[in-house]
Amino acid sequence: MSTKFQNKFRIDSTRLQNWDYGSNGKYFITICTSEMEHFFGKVTDEKMHLNAIGELADNYWHEIPNHFPYVHLDEFIVMPNHIHGILVIDDPYYRDNSDDMNVQTRHCLVSNKSKQNTGRRRFQNQGNNTISSIIGSYKSIVSKHAHKINPKFEWHSRFYDHIIKDQKELRRIRNYIKYNPKNWKVDKYFE
Repeated sequence: MSTKFQNKFRIDSTRLQNWDYGSNGKYFITICTSEMEHFFGKVTDEKMHLNAIGELADNYWHEIPNHFPYVHLDEFIVMPNHIHGILVIDDPYYRDNSDDMNVQTRHCLVSNKSKQNTGRRRFQNQGNNTISSIIGSYKSIVSKHAHKINPKFEWHSRFYDHIIKDQKELRRIRNYIKYNPKNWKVDKYFE
């Protein structure tokens, strides 16, 4: 049930409630523009052609490892109204302390063994070097510079993430991202 904060309804997090989003793993990320507006360019002849804001979105994605040293980039694409990318977190702290991570997630206020919804009790901001902080920083810098080109530019307030479980799933998602421009005509937001 949603509650009000500052006279506005709060929306429950879409993140997996017992997962530490700063832990090592591969994360499939999708970030959409507000109202699915085509701010990044267009697809013609099954190829994505970036405009100036699309170039910003592309360039700043590739800057992420410069600001988050344990993040590596995998497959990525900018589409007319969204981006898809795979972020890989590979922090030596988690590799060296992997046994400790099985007991309790780093930013969760209760043990993973709890059957209650931990989402209401977990920290709203999981801290630096988490998927949320990485995406928040990315969206912020793109917005800052995109507004100079088009003051109406806006991201959707949320983003989609999926924790990639194995190599088979990684290959499937890589192909989905890679061939997204070829499949654009069947996308529900194609114009």
